[in-house]
Amino acid sequence: MDVKNEIKSLIAKKASTLKDVCASLEQVKNKKVCPNNITNKFRRKTIKFDEVQEILDVLGYHIEFVEN
Repeated sequence: MDVKNEIKSLIAKKASTLKDVCASLEQVKNKKVCPNNITNKFRRKTIKFDEVQEILDVLGYHIEFVEN
């Protein structure tokens, strides 16, 4: 699973953009969140688990671990 593609897909399903998501994150975190920084983290595969959780929370999703 590629986190970048999954999140991009969820953003598209919500008819939103990464810029909109970052603006929502700025309100939640009370600090600047730049779309370029998020994009670079996806590209370098250095995005943190809690950052993914925050993005998913803004989009109205959560991570669930299910046993096979």
